[in-house]
Amino acid sequence: MKFLTILDRDEDGIWVVQCPSIPGCISQGATRDEAMENIRQAIAACLEVRAEQGLPLTVETQQVEVTV
Repeated sequence: MKFLTILDRDEDGIWVVQCPSIPGCISQGATRDEAMENIRQAIAACLEVRAEQGLPLTVETQQVEVTV
């Protein structure tokens, strides 16, 4: 399965990555590569837990451009 992730660098230099289509699925790493590997593991774990709890595996998300 493929998932869209959002990768940001926080003020301390840590890479924070989240998967918007899986509520609460977030991870981090000292490097981009570490953060991306960690989110892969987090996604797998979140999907497993959601399946065990009978929850929908994902929720619908959309990217919408906003002009300000």
